[in-house]
Amino acid sequence: MIRTYAALRITFFEAPDDDQLDLLSAELDSFSPTAINEIPRGIVAFFGSPASRDAALAHLESFELVDVVPEDVPDEQWAERSQAALTPVTVGAITVAPPWSIDDHRRAHPAATLIVIQPSMGFGTGHHASTRLCLELLQHVPLQGARVLDVGTGSGVLAIAARLLGAAEVLGVDVDPDALANAHENLQLNPPAAGVTFETFDLASAEGHSATPYDLILANLTGAMLMREAPRLAALAAAHARLIISGFQADESPAVLRAFEGWTVAEQREEATWVGALLAR
Repeated sequence: MIRTYAALRITFFEAPDDDQLDLLSAELDSFSPTAINEIPRGIVAFFGSPASRDAALAHLESFELVDVVPEDVPDEQWAERSQAALTPVTVGAITVAPPWSIDDHRRAHPAATLIVIQPSMGFGTGHHASTRLCLELLQHVPLQGARVLDVGTGSGVLAIAARLLGAAEVLGVDVDPDALANAHENLQLNPPAAGVTFETFDLASAEGHSATPYDLILANLTGAMLMREAPRLAALAAAHARLIISGFQADESPAVLRAFEGWTVAEQREEATWVGALLAR
C-alpha cells in the first residue's frame, strides 16, 4: 500500500513577492506543517495528519489572494516533485544539496562543507529562511570538541552541519518518526558526519534526559514552542552554553527573547520576516 501525505496546494492569483510567501508560511506555522515546497506562484504545504491539513484549510478560507486545494500526495511523487523544485542552497561556507544535484563537477570541486539532503517530510532542505538563518549562525560558534543538541531535528541538516563543522558529539531529536527516518537516511548520505545520533525525544520529558549538559543547543521551532520550552532548553544547557533559535517572526521576536531570561543576544539575523538569534549565557 502506497503511503499518502496530507497536503495543501496554495496558489496566489497573481505572482507573490517574498514577503507574501513568508506571511503565508507564518500563517501555516500554527498548524505544524512538516514541509513546505515552493511551486510557481505558491507553495505545497505538507502536514502530519489530515486533521491538521483540514484545520489549515479552514483557516485560509479568509485569504482572498490565494486558491487552496487539499491533496493527498503519494509517497512516490514526493521525490519527483522535490526534484523539479529543489536546487543546492549555499549559506556561507555550507552548501546543502539534494542527491541528484551532485554532478561530476561538484564532486571534483566540493564546497568547503557539502551536506547532501534527500528531500522528504522533514523540514531542512535549506530552502526555508529559518534553516538558512540557523546555518549562518552555526558558523559563528566555536564547535571544536563541543557537545551539541539539535531539538526538532527534522531532516537532520543542522545536526549534520554541526558535526561537519567540528562538534565532537551531536544528538538530533524529534517526535516525528518520519523525520527521524529521513534524518538517518541523510546521515548515510554524509559519511564525514558519522557519529551523529538521532533519537525520539519530547522536550516535555527533558528533565533527567542527560547528566551532561550541552555546549550548544539548536532549536528551529515555532515562536510559541520556543516561549513554552525556554526553561527546558535552559535546563539542558551548560553554564557556558550557546543557543541558536529560529522559526519565529519579527513581530514575535520581543516576546520570544523575553522568554529566555538570563541569556544575552550575541547575534541576531533576519531574512524577510523570519528571525534567527544566537544567545549566550
